[in-house]
Amino acid sequence: MHPLSRRRFLAATAGTAATLALATPPARAAATGRRGPFGRYGTPAARLTPQTLYVDPLGRGDATSVRDAVAATTGSGWTLVLAPGVYRETVVLDATRTEATWIGASEDPRDVVIVYDNAAGTPKPGGGTYGTTGSATTTVQADGFTARWITFANDWLRADHPDITGTQAVAIKIQGDRSAFHHCRFLGHQDTLYADSISLAAFARQYYSHCYVEGDVDFVFGRATAVYEHCHFRTLNRTDLAGAPYGFVFAPSTAGANPRGYLVTRSRISSEAPDAFYKLARPWVPSSDTTARPSLTVRDTRLDAGIDAVAPYTNMSASFPWQNQRFAEYRNTGPGAEITVPENRPQLTDEQAESATRETYLGDWKPWKGEC
Repeated sequence: MHPLSRRRFLAATAGTAATLALATPPARAAATGRRGPFGRYGTPAARLTPQTLYVDPLGRGDATSVRDAVAATTGSGWTLVLAPGVYRETVVLDATRTEATWIGASEDPRDVVIVYDNAAGTPKPGGGTYGTTGSATTTVQADGFTARWITFANDWLRADHPDITGTQAVAIKIQGDRSAFHHCRFLGHQDTLYADSISLAAFARQYYSHCYVEGDVDFVFGRATAVYEHCHFRTLNRTDLAGAPYGFVFAPSTAGANPRGYLVTRSRISSEAPDAFYKLARPWVPSSDTTARPSLTVRDTRLDAGIDAVAPYTNMSASFPWQNQRFAEYRNTGPGAEITVPENRPQLTDEQAESATRETYLGDWKPWKGEC
């Protein structure tokens, strides 16, 4: 989708008829209408469980905003069912609200959008700026979180704010262990998906299945142990730069003590930009953890021509060259995966690849079982 048309959609007022018409194709809208705004997931009068709350911007549920619904829950095990609409708000699921599940009722992530437009450099009320973490539209700190069929977005645009230099604008920051996303979308530009942990010592495990992520600079980043399976990553075009590189898909900041960072498997990386204008990854060694050893393995994945096949990796800092980090590939295909300079494309051996699996990365947690 073109960035301008995407912005027009996301900027629509939540709950308006125009928004719902854009979000829901007519045939499915008719079906949803027959079943009500919450589809097959019950209603406030017929709850799936006593700990199920219904959210609808048109007022047909328990709350009209996700934030208010979260505030109405305490403790563990709550489910939020979200009716189609655009929820323009920031949301924080704190560490006390564990084992939460959020479901997009129509079972199409295009219909349920949680979006806001803060950037790192956006002024805060009362002074200062939000910073990268504070820019997040949605923040998940709790363990055991699951989301299905939801779009998480940040629609802040550089062109609208030429005076702001802190252009990081996070759609979602996830810090909890056992965080799973199925059939979700993550939309933004710089720093879209912040797959992190609650602390340096915590090795948070995350799983993304059949998800779509788009952006430009470091748009999948952080120190989590994260598996991306059957996902589609799309790099955006840019008109504010005269030449390559336009950006970087991955920027892991894996703790040195953590044996596993990001694993991308059976996925695809496509591009709106000219050929070879994007790097696959660069290592992020933050000032708060100079012992980090970023880890990324991309395997059995199609890399389209937008990825620079000659030099797919680059440095974020000359002090921490990518060659000293834990980057590797295995059996990738497509023009962006062509090995023209072998020393620039570290490859796993067959034996090493045997442990580069979701089972090894996630241990006794198996979030792919029972997936809808």
